[in-house]
Amino acid sequence: MRLLPLQHRRPRTLLVQAAVPDMKVLLVVAAALLRRDPETQEPSVLLAQRPAGKSMAGLWEFPGGKLEPGETPEQALRRELTEELKIEVPPASLLPLSFASHAYTEQGFHLLMPLFACTEWEGDPVGAEGQQLIWSNAAELESFTMPPADVPLIPAIRRALTAM
Repeated sequence: MRLLPLQHRRPRTLLVQAAVPDMKVLLVVAAALLRRDPETQEPSVLLAQRPAGKSMAGLWEFPGGKLEPGETPEQALRRELTEELKIEVPPASLLPLSFASHAYTEQGFHLLMPLFACTEWEGDPVGAEGQQLIWSNAAELESFTMPPADVPLIPAIRRALTAM
């Protein structure tokens, strides 16, 4: 077998987008809260609808939020889940699942969002900030209108649901 030297190619413009100069990177964190439906035993994930008055109001998302100074992503997610859903999550219950990277060019920021899977928590999730909550199975996930950064997370969540 003959080895050929590597050929260096220029990236195709359509496949690679350069970062926009001076665009702020916003680090947020999200959770895929996974459970089996109490009646059907079908695996499902929790979605929250963004309330009126917030950007992207009415869209469905995976719960979470922004990091405060000095917080790790896990600490921020545990705090956000307590504030938004009134649940307590043990630190060891957050397992890295995927991440999203999306440029919101018109809004002037690039979102970086680690996604953690969680199957254990204390309390029943409630929309403490006025948001609607719904449990979705894998087949229904794409029927919800989501922010652009959440959509690429669906395949990883589907795989997690299938593995339950």
